[in-house]
Amino acid sequence: MTETTHLIGLLLGTEEDWPAAFEAILRRLGPVTDGSDTIHRYNAERVTIEPFNLRSKPRYDLVIDRLAYWYYVPREWLKKAALMDDLYLLNSPFTFQSMEKHAAYCAMMRLGLKVPETVLVPYKNPPDHAKYAYTSQRYNQPFDLDSVAESIGYPIFMKPYDGGAWVGVTQIRNPDELHKAYDESGQRLMHLQKAVAGYDVFARSLSIGAETMVMKFDPDQPMHARYSITHDFLDAGVGDEVVTIGRLVNAFFRWEFNSCETLIKAAEVYPIDYANACPDVAITSLHYYFPWAIKALVKWSVFCTVTGRRARYDLDTRRYFDIADRDDLPYGEKIGAYRQLADDYFEVERYADFCASRLATIDEVMLRWIESVDFDRLLVETVRATFPAHEHEHFIAHYRGLLAAWAKDERGRLG
Repeated sequence: MTETTHLIGLLLGTEEDWPAAFEAILRRLGPVTDGSDTIHRYNAERVTIEPFNLRSKPRYDLVIDRLAYWYYVPREWLKKAALMDDLYLLNSPFTFQSMEKHAAYCAMMRLGLKVPETVLVPYKNPPDHAKYAYTSQRYNQPFDLDSVAESIGYPIFMKPYDGGAWVGVTQIRNPDELHKAYDESGQRLMHLQKAVAGYDVFARSLSIGAETMVMKFDPDQPMHARYSITHDFLDAGVGDEVVTIGRLVNAFFRWEFNSCETLIKAAEVYPIDYANACPDVAITSLHYYFPWAIKALVKWSVFCTVTGRRARYDLDTRRYFDIADRDDLPYGEKIGAYRQLADDYFEVERYADFCASRLATIDEVMLRWIESVDFDRLLVETVRATFPAHEHEHFIAHYRGLLAAWAKDERGRLG
């Protein structure tokens, strides 16, 4: 037998909970043997930020990026490592930098998804640029904001064209709220998007590689209460479409760690947000679903490195557009064709076989860790770092209860 050791890089900001969990499960998982009897061992390391020579070789086999969407030094290091060194990245720094939410809306509209009516409006305040006044005087067309809103139809949402974490998102029900929100937008470029009023379900799908978890979500609740432990809240057909949309978005843009928000009304699925460069995986928000997220992240990282999966940063958009442009295909058949392309991109069948044969112990590894003193210590530390002191006792008990519920269900599932 031969042996090889892989180094997984974690490019992080302020997060401590999920990186500690990832490191613990990777360590407890132990070596993985591939089909040629090569033993693959794993280490994880938190990536530091420092000057870098463009010709220097990174030591990592795969990097999970949670920082470059706002911090340009590591972003440029990632692009260099992708272009020069074939480093496998979660996620592509190219499409998250250039595509953001605006282009994601455009692409999915082009594919025929039921994205609500959306209009981009110019800045309320001009950009700070010496040429703006001249350009504006010659070429900017005056517009009536009220008419734009009326053409969409109230209620609407104003949201940044490239934003995240609900920052700058405003629900608008009348002209007064419209003008107040627009005045406050300043130099941020904004979309106006028709609200799906009276929707039945808000679903948030977290996708990691070839896996997707669809969760019932309530954006009006505080973060610790937004995800509810509700199983089978969508019927089979709608649930499959929600999974397909998330996987389609990710395959189209080469994203492998992303979340997708969809609204379901009368069995119609409306995608409203699906470009999240740093999707939420905190214990304090995911709680019951946290073990699944960490397992999926470990499994996908191991699968990619053991099988030698190559990163693909080129977008093969024509294959998707050829489906979109077929007038003879009804919506449901297009969704099915997109799903096939997406499943092929993520090697869904190969991944499932790999997990069954090479990672068969990971469920038990995760269960033992969640029930361990080490995890409880991490949980307590995370709660104390997240909530004010007078709420510590309450939330420690709250999250212990939720994770105990997961452990009970998982033990039942494993028999």
